[in-house]
Amino acid sequence: MDFSSRIIEQAVNEFARFPGIGKKTALRLVLHLIKQNEQDIRSLSGAIIALKEQLKFCSECGNVSDEEVCNICKDKRRDSKLMCLVEDMRDVMAIENTSQYRGLYHILGGLISPIDGIGPEDLNISGLEERLKKNEVEEVILALSATMEGDTTGFYLARKLKAMGIKVSSLSRGIAIGGELEYADEITLGRSIASRVPYE
Repeated sequence: MDFSSRIIEQAVNEFARFPGIGKKTALRLVLHLIKQNEQDIRSLSGAIIALKEQLKFCSECGNVSDEEVCNICKDKRRDSKLMCLVEDMRDVMAIENTSQYRGLYHILGGLISPIDGIGPEDLNISGLEERLKKNEVEEVILALSATMEGDTTGFYLARKLKAMGIKVSSLSRGIAIGGELEYADEITLGRSIASRVPYE
């Protein structure tokens, strides 16, 4: 792809680093930005910088937050005896959009994948046991993607949790096998939460 400007080429290359954005889409975005006024561009760049400089990760669950503890963990109306384990923040957003779940979350930050060299020690499991005891959690829902990595992680965690005397359940399989949780529609995901099943 030939560019008439080094500045445009550099901007296109930066946008093309985003997942799912190729060079053509990146060029369309850059050309759109060129037509915007200076204030809009400064507003966009300020929002991007704030992501790195001001955004925090909740000290309790690991979700993104503007403060030390996120709004979900601070909400006294939520059921502290119920905890949902998810891979990342996108899964929290997807489940929250269903309005079917009122418990707490714990973000693992990934899934066990021996082929990629990711083991249990690479996940956010260290603070999980402490949180489970502190909140006197009675049930943990394994809301993990229906993939080999999700099943491996679920099996590992279920053994640990059952040994602690905690009830373990998983999403009912309205979620397609091999499907990523974040791509499930809200109705299917909501029903999967509501009709969860004991983890076997």
